[in-house]
Amino acid sequence: MASNTSVLTDGSTLSLLDQKLYKLESVFALISGLAVFSLMILAVVSVSGRNFFGQPIPGYVDWIEQAMPLIAFMGVAYTQRLGGHIRMDLFVGMLNGRALWLAELITTLLILILMLILVYGSYSHFLRSFDFASPLWSRDSSIDIALPIWPAKLLVPVAFSVLAARLALQVWGYVLAVIGNHLHPVAVPLIEDAATQARKEAEAVSGFDDKL
Repeated sequence: MASNTSVLTDGSTLSLLDQKLYKLESVFALISGLAVFSLMILAVVSVSGRNFFGQPIPGYVDWIEQAMPLIAFMGVAYTQRLGGHIRMDLFVGMLNGRALWLAELITTLLILILMLILVYGSYSHFLRSFDFASPLWSRDSSIDIALPIWPAKLLVPVAFSVLAARLALQVWGYVLAVIGNHLHPVAVPLIEDAATQARKEAEAVSGFDDKL
């Protein structure tokens, strides 16, 4: 399962790259959230149009299909940076020091290899759909209102490439942690214990009360 984590920063090259990539990941996550919100608005408008005017939004399902990559993939790198993906905390929690960083390094490296394969495969899938010589540069389109599908297909390798960059930075961080046996490496998600989580929650509430 996912745990509360923190990511430390400093003035090193690794940390600076981590923070720059985090800004891009935050933008992608924002776009994903806006896509979810837009689909909610689209659903309200479509249902209202059907009930009150007998005319839903044309191509409603087509627009949902186009938005799916935004929702499903644009936030994966952001979540990876914060350590929010599913993980075996029961096993990882029993490790510490160099053994912990080595385990994290191996699993992150395996995921990176998988993502590089998926970037290649998803980009090839996009190329099969994209064609400058075709109308709207697309060899295929949605069923109802004939929206070109290649933009949605392009989002997948783009999002996976950002995730691969994040994984590469984390591999770098774990390698440094293994070599130096660091207690608190930068640019990697550090699992917080219950006491730390409670302290941060108390500080957040106290800060909110002070503002009031």
